[in-house]
Order: sequence, then structure tokens, then C-alpha cells
Amino acid sequence: MSTTTDYDDNDVKIITKAVQSKNPILIEGFPGIGLVGNIASQHMIEELNMEYIGSIDSRYFPSIAVLYEGLINMPVRIYENVEHNIIIVISDIPISHSVSYDVSNALVDWAESINVREIASIAGIAIMDGEHKVFGAATTPEMLDKIRDKVEIFQMGTISGISGSVMAECLLRGIPAISLLGATKTQNPDPRVASSVITVLNELYGLSVSTDRLIEQAERIEVELQKLAEDVQASARKGEVKKEFPMYG
Repeated sequence: MSTTTDYDDNDVKIITKAVQSKNPILIEGFPGIGLVGNIASQHMIEELNMEYIGSIDSRYFPSIAVLYEGLINMPVRIYENVEHNIIIVISDIPISHSVSYDVSNALVDWAESINVREIASIAGIAIMDGEHKVFGAATTPEMLDKIRDKVEIFQMGTISGISGSVMAECLLRGIPAISLLGATKTQNPDPRVASSVITVLNELYGLSVSTDRLIEQAERIEVELQKLAEDVQASARKGEVKKEFPMYG
């Protein structure tokens, strides 16, 4: 199937195959605190066996290509699962505040062009203590009611970065949207919190995405981070610092 340029304003370009889903749900996960959006989105893409259908590119993005098992990937990718009527937009690069507006504007423009039903934005939120709870916010009272018994309502505060821009754009255009914020105590990748967000998405959209692999991954990452910290301390005591720290290899 040939690709088509769906959106191009010189600053942001979105190129995808023709979307097969009718009135799909669009889920976006961009890097942020604890990489919650990125980890949750990647896990869902793999577990639902989603098809890569296109990418978002911008002259404001870093000049990089992403490698996965030897194959070149675009850093911001779009996937589809027709069975569940879901589109996921995932990014391996952080979107700077200066271009968040342009990217969110382009993304929501494209979402409107494919007749998206609603948008779910996934991100992390920093907390000092507590469990792996998920906070929620919405653009309409109806969407707030939809999530009320599944999350802790984010009563007052701000949602920053690309997630905040997407929500604001949806509000302006009258697109039903929710923000799911996984609470994390760490800046490090937090698969446990990503797992909590996926559990909420399962309930909201009738999915059954298993998070077992994520929990196993969480334990492995925690062990590796502990070992890394011990290695750094040991090197410091010896007066030598390693040049490379392979975190997840």
C-alpha cells in the first residue's frame, strides 16, 4: 500500500499508509518523567502485534535515526490495530517545549482527518511517595465521568510538555480526550507505573494487554540500576570512572 503525505506545513510532516480503522481511539506516548508514556505505548504495540503505518517528522527534531535489531526506524512512529480500532503514536525522542505546540497541532489535525473518536494521552507525574497510582484529567465532563472510577482525578495543577499541548488542542477543537498520568518517584524508566497505566487502558477500552512481561522487566531494570550504582561507587573509590554504562544491555 502506498504512503501518502497526510500533513505537511514545512515544520511538521506526517506520512502514513491509509488508516483502516473507523473512528479510532488514538493513544499517544511521548518520553517524559519515568518514560511512562513511551514504555506503556511500546509494550501495547508489541502485545497487540500492531502494524507500523507511518511516522511524524520535523525539521526541529534531532538529526537521528533509531536502530532496532539492525533496522532503521523513525524516532516518532504511528501504529495501528484494526481489530481493536486503536492508533498509537510513540516517540523515542523528547519533544522540546519550543516545538510542542507545532507537533501537537499537527498531530490533532491528522487525528481529525482520520475521524478519531477520542484521544488518550499518557505521561508520568512526579510524586514524593505513594503507590503506583494513575491520575486522570479530561477535556469534557463526559470523559471525566468515563475515567472517574478508574483513576484518581487530578484536581488541580498543570500538565506540561507535549501531553499538555495535545490536551489543550483537543479542548480548543472539542475533541474528547483524557490524560492518564502515572505517578512515579523516580526519573529512571519506571515499567511498574507504565503497567498501572496499561491496566487503566484495559478497563477503559475493553483490552486484555498482559503486563506480566513489564513487571519482570521492572525487576530486571531495578537490579541493573542497583548494580550500576554499586559499580559507580566502586569506581569512585578506586579513583577511576568507567567511560560507558550499558544500562539495559
